[in-house]
Amino acid sequence: MVKQRKVPGVKNYQAPAGGWGALKATAIAVRQQMDTVKAPMTLLRTNQPDGFDCPGCAWPDKEHKSTFQFCENGAKAVTWEATNKRVTPEYFAEHTVSTLLTYSDFELEDLGRLTHPLAYDAATDTYQPVEWTDAFQRIGEILRQLSPQQVEFYTSGRASNEAAYLYQLFAREYGTNNFPDCSNMCHEPTSVGLPRSIGIGKGTVSLADFDDCELIIAIGHNPGTNHPRMMGTLHEASRRGVPIIVFNPLRERALERFADPQNMVEMATYRSTRIASSYFQVRAGGDAAALKGIMKALLEMETASDDVLDKDFIQEHTNGFDALAEDLKKTAWAEIETISGLARDDLAMVAATYAKSNATIVSYGMGVTQHNTGTANVRLICDLLMLRGNFGKPGAGICPLRGHSNVQGNRTVGITEKPSADFLQRLENTFGFKPPAIQGHDAVQAMQAIVAQSSKALICLGGNLIVALPDPAQCFPAMRNMELCVHIGTKLNRTHLLVGKETFLFPCLGRTELDEQENGPQSVTVEDSMSMVHASAGKLKPASEQLRSEIAIVAGMAQATLPDSKVPWQSLTADYNQIRDLIEQTVPGFENFNERIRQPGGFRLPLPPTERIWNTPSGKAEFYVFEGLLEDKQVQTSDVLRLITIRSHDQYNTTIYSLDDRYRGVFGRRDVVFMHPDDLVSRGLSHGDMVDLETITQGKPMVYQGLTAIEYQISAGSVAAYYPEANRLVPLDYIDEECGTPSYKSVPVRVRKSALS
Repeated sequence: MVKQRKVPGVKNYQAPAGGWGALKATAIAVRQQMDTVKAPMTLLRTNQPDGFDCPGCAWPDKEHKSTFQFCENGAKAVTWEATNKRVTPEYFAEHTVSTLLTYSDFELEDLGRLTHPLAYDAATDTYQPVEWTDAFQRIGEILRQLSPQQVEFYTSGRASNEAAYLYQLFAREYGTNNFPDCSNMCHEPTSVGLPRSIGIGKGTVSLADFDDCELIIAIGHNPGTNHPRMMGTLHEASRRGVPIIVFNPLRERALERFADPQNMVEMATYRSTRIASSYFQVRAGGDAAALKGIMKALLEMETASDDVLDKDFIQEHTNGFDALAEDLKKTAWAEIETISGLARDDLAMVAATYAKSNATIVSYGMGVTQHNTGTANVRLICDLLMLRGNFGKPGAGICPLRGHSNVQGNRTVGITEKPSADFLQRLENTFGFKPPAIQGHDAVQAMQAIVAQSSKALICLGGNLIVALPDPAQCFPAMRNMELCVHIGTKLNRTHLLVGKETFLFPCLGRTELDEQENGPQSVTVEDSMSMVHASAGKLKPASEQLRSEIAIVAGMAQATLPDSKVPWQSLTADYNQIRDLIEQTVPGFENFNERIRQPGGFRLPLPPTERIWNTPSGKAEFYVFEGLLEDKQVQTSDVLRLITIRSHDQYNTTIYSLDDRYRGVFGRRDVVFMHPDDLVSRGLSHGDMVDLETITQGKPMVYQGLTAIEYQISAGSVAAYYPEANRLVPLDYIDEECGTPSYKSVPVRVRKSALS
């Protein structure tokens, strides 16, 4: 081990995930953001049948039997939105956009809730108040002057089903399928890969399946930070003896041990529960190799005993097994071990455990998808599950861990740059206009069009798009050339400050707030990671009388842009039940929509693979052959490491709640890079040294200077740094060519002593 020295802001954190640390962090979040009298009642409405859906992650609710259905990071998301802090027109008048751009991402959002509609004034370099109707009128004038193909309509995963549906309706009646959305940057490999393998781009498991499973394999995710309510599910599974096998480059505390804040015994005794029964630190970019290794070991076991594979399932329900088996046979173990960073014996042990399980769930996150082999990784997970028939039976299936609480719902109701012919025909039949059929832009393509100045306008329904995308050195300046930028949000972020020639900033209601429209209080709906659709209704008084719902803002822009529109925008704004009636008419699976969302817990959308129905061209589940193992053969020199961009514990996507990362032992700073001891030694470095990272691809040089190297339990050959700061090392075109997702989790870099030291 490298000799440790004291590094400011870095210490060894020994406590389990959850427990008293989580309760303390929740209390701090409440104290810093909200009135301590209203906070408890607000939090108790989170994820309850008569309350609002948490604006954080998409993990489903469990039958609402618990007094509270929120976690530490969910509480942070709620208090961050329901904060008492306000950023008013007076504040904007006193602070230029240039000044605000010098603030950190944390400082910008910590200013508080936006209160008034604003328009950028170039003469004073400030945002100034504007009347809603005047803003809508000007937006309509500009959009009518542009070609629809010059306009990008971005959607954040926090938008409700109703808002997202109206948004896609507006854009398609306007004439474009340019729908860059947050899915493009995270789970697009799921949306592309799963339909090719099993006929639908969604996970197949329910919470009940976790009660029935005999094995959980968790690949490439950190639920303690990104899906904390999942920890309760893993906690229960571990305590009933279910093996949980983890593949992840970093040792993450929540996957090691967890103290459930709702378990009185653990809280009283300061004990915790072991989560991972086995923990394998796969090398960044080595997921395909690890998965092929497990499957190769399974086939070797089948050769020896003839009772390992589910041959009946394979024969009746799948295509392509022989080609997969042939590819696995010719794949060398030496290559698998080198690229995965794992030993053959370890992968064989996983295969043996898998062979004993009659019901297995594989869960995965962006550690699987954000690679230039992300789609291949997803399909290989399907291969693994199909070998033992782990679809369409209790306790088994695939579980992609979605991010924002309605990112899956947005896609369901039409936010896609590749709409199906059937969906477009339904829109035409219902509304009487012919929507465009030409494929639109995803997130990377939209940014490339903005850089090339072929796209002239960007409308953002939430989110922090430009910060979330790679290569800020290229993306940030390009925004100055835009004819129009429109941002709908609750709080200020950096994308709002990358102003174009005309820029509008619209404050909207949050999930926690009462949405009062002409026909009375309204509710919206969201879809969780397990395809459950349920209602959400806020109760808090809005942060300002000037706030409008996302639905009202979208409808206002649409009316001003499309004076001859065939859509009754005003009546849809007055009564969201009417929007749901239209969703029912145009999106399969939403029959009796308004009736079913009034049931506690809502309803589940159809998932054909759970009934062993495969909506693929062949009518069967398709095995996939990934020929080769390497992510990128052009950068395989000995000094190249793979950079993983990660979130801190006090962070959700680009939203940073504080500068701490408790479970990894980093406090008050984000300028660090996590490294394996051997990688430090081989470069003549020590824990605490200042280093520079340089991207090694065929594109332009990209450098991140002045990071502090931290010795950490990370797989050799892999390094990790915080997102979005490390996006400066991710090329915009370094993507999964099958789906367009940037390779945030396996960027080839060199690490050297800093020129600044």
